[in-house]
Amino acid sequence: MATNLHMLIIPLMCPGHLIPMVDMAKLLAQQSVTVTIVITPRNAERYGSVLDRAIASGLPIHIFQLRFPTTENGLPNGCESIDDLPTFSLAKNFYGASAMLQKPLEDGFNELKPRPSCIISDKHLSWTADVAEKFQLPWVIFDGMSCFTQLATHNLCVSKVHEHMAESEPFVLPGLPDKITMTKSQLPLLFNSGNSARGKELNSIREKIRATELGAYGIIINSFEELEKRYIDEYRKIKQGRVWCIGPFSNSNKNDLDKAQRGSNEPINNHYCLKWLDSQHKSSVIYACLGSLTRLTPPQFIELALGLEDSKIPFILVVRGGSRTDEIEKWLVEDGYENRLKGRGVLVRGWAPQVLILSHSAVGAFLTHCGRALGLSHKQKMAMKCVQDRYMIYNYCWDNKREHSKTPE
Repeated sequence: MATNLHMLIIPLMCPGHLIPMVDMAKLLAQQSVTVTIVITPRNAERYGSVLDRAIASGLPIHIFQLRFPTTENGLPNGCESIDDLPTFSLAKNFYGASAMLQKPLEDGFNELKPRPSCIISDKHLSWTADVAEKFQLPWVIFDGMSCFTQLATHNLCVSKVHEHMAESEPFVLPGLPDKITMTKSQLPLLFNSGNSARGKELNSIREKIRATELGAYGIIINSFEELEKRYIDEYRKIKQGRVWCIGPFSNSNKNDLDKAQRGSNEPINNHYCLKWLDSQHKSSVIYACLGSLTRLTPPQFIELALGLEDSKIPFILVVRGGSRTDEIEKWLVEDGYENRLKGRGVLVRGWAPQVLILSHSAVGAFLTHCGRALGLSHKQKMAMKCVQDRYMIYNYCWDNKREHSKTPE
């Protein structure tokens, strides 16, 4: 049934944020809602294949391209996504460049037909609240994590219980349906940014984002009722019911081509790791990918790689070290790591077709940047112990913001 609704979607230019919002655009358009997604030229090229196919299928999706002001903000030319940053010390510059999209968006707003009914933006783009206010539209924010995260964050901000705790002192997260114990050092940087100038600078950005998002009309979360119903119920009480969990957004990709190009326009239908998975037993493979932004130091990568090797279980490991990738590749050659795998392990460089990998019947465990392995049987959990034993020292290192110059034995 046709509607007069028109949603203006404004994502943060970062794979973990933009990809689900592209998926959300497709989900909304499948309900006959007109959708316009704001995107920059480089990202339009990167995600354009999926969007173009959706448009060609008849879905009412429009693309509104805006030039990303890189050089004006001290960013390399073509750096239009957070994962393009050569160093995260330029994160402030990137957020500054994102905020400069406000004026060209407002200048082109009247070109959008029909007039947008509301704005759905990533919660990290606080300037979009001003756009919504200027054009008198409801402002709805998007969060890609969970109601658990939102509820825990809200309760900590209100109670401030963590402020009276030592770094390693356990305490119970307040106001949750379950008893969950953490230490201050394990909290997100919003609550534990440290005393460095960069930490304080980034925390001021996070505090501004937090303060602005409290004024949103509502929030869309990439979650679903069966996953965390009690947390959804509690969070809806705080938000007067305006919490919509319409995930998982990846379900909007119905064919293998859309799944393969989710986050990349590269032709990877015949990706070698997928062919290798076809030769493995059901639920036998560990998939280790720490996200598009996580950049392991060489010692961290070495420990993870050796832990996977010691597990004696088939695995796929995504190699991503940012500016330190050359050092990691040098170790791989000198150590003879790939040669020792002999078909039991696969290294993936560049973008991995993650949805296709995770949906493959051979994958039985997912090790990701939260240090979690999802959906494991008891046997698989025991097999993962060697990986976790090697990996836990670096979880400890990251949590406590310490650096180790020597790889532990």
